[in-house]
Amino acid sequence: MVLRWYQAKLAQRPLLTQAVTTAILFGAGDTLAQQAVEKKGFRNHEVARTGRMALYGGCIFGPAATKWYQFLQRKINLQSTNATILARVAADQTVFATVNLGVFLSSMAIMEGSDPKQKLEKSYLPGLKANWMLWPAVQAINFKLVPLEHRVLVVNIVSLGWNCFLSYLNSSK
Repeated sequence: MVLRWYQAKLAQRPLLTQAVTTAILFGAGDTLAQQAVEKKGFRNHEVARTGRMALYGGCIFGPAATKWYQFLQRKINLQSTNATILARVAADQTVFATVNLGVFLSSMAIMEGSDPKQKLEKSYLPGLKANWMLWPAVQAINFKLVPLEHRVLVVNIVSLGWNCFLSYLNSSK
């Protein structure tokens, strides 16, 4: 029932549907970070932090990822299916992942009123190394098995844990 509703919304307004879904899941990832990892308790929950994550997910990551996967689908098509998947993963990890992590950390610093340069110096390389340990395998499976319209959703579901990590990385002193 929920999947059918989601499918209908995707067909009607794909960019908006994926942006809203991404905002919700980025906020959920931050909530997981604060409650399950950092054990803050709901009384000490930083609502503004969750809001920043949701804002980034809905306004930046969701739309960017949607357009990026469409671009990869249109522009990277080789004779071999496996070569196509490998080329898409390579493009995703060398272009999108590297830029997105920088935009994420910079955006968070700006929204927090801190220095983006300091945030990047402290967190970019550890975040990128962690990214490369998880996402190439996820994206290979995603590009091989998942239809284009569901790729952002798959990334968002895996991102529950990833966003928990990103939120923790972003907020660690």
